[in-house]
Amino acid sequence: MARLQIPIDALTSRLNLSGRFEGVRSQSLTARFANLRPISEFLDLKRLSKPANFSEVQTRVNYNLGYFSSNYAVVFVMLSIYSLLTNLLLLFVIILVVGGMYGIGKLQGQDLELGFTRATSSQLYTGLLIVAVPLGIWASPISTVLWLIGASGVSVLGHASFMDRPIENAFSEEAV
Repeated sequence: MARLQIPIDALTSRLNLSGRFEGVRSQSLTARFANLRPISEFLDLKRLSKPANFSEVQTRVNYNLGYFSSNYAVVFVMLSIYSLLTNLLLLFVIILVVGGMYGIGKLQGQDLELGFTRATSSQLYTGLLIVAVPLGIWASPISTVLWLIGASGVSVLGHASFMDRPIENAFSEEAV
């Protein structure tokens, strides 16, 4: 049986994914959210329409991912917060690890003395590891991350493919 080979470069070059994320790395957080579009423009129901073919889906997605990129980042952050609030054990594990690391770091390498016992920083890190790893596995972070990827992908790509470009932009690109 012949092996099926999928040309990944052909798929990603059509969607222009190679240069899509280069600007994100070089921008600061304030500059990133400076072009946040108003909610009335982001959820404009008059511009929602079914694309005629896959070529139109590609042009809409390419335009909308650039135009609404900050809004899509906000959607991703909101879905992340929602996923943490619905998985309280994972939220507890994250707070436990961050708080434990902060507390052990505040000791500045000195031993923790509790009247009846003494614990070194190494013992404290080991204790934190022994508690956090089983709780972290039980909190199912992989399923939460997979849900987050799926929910944000469906939300962002669904919005980007069904939201039509403004009329003034559509005519300006066709004239060139």
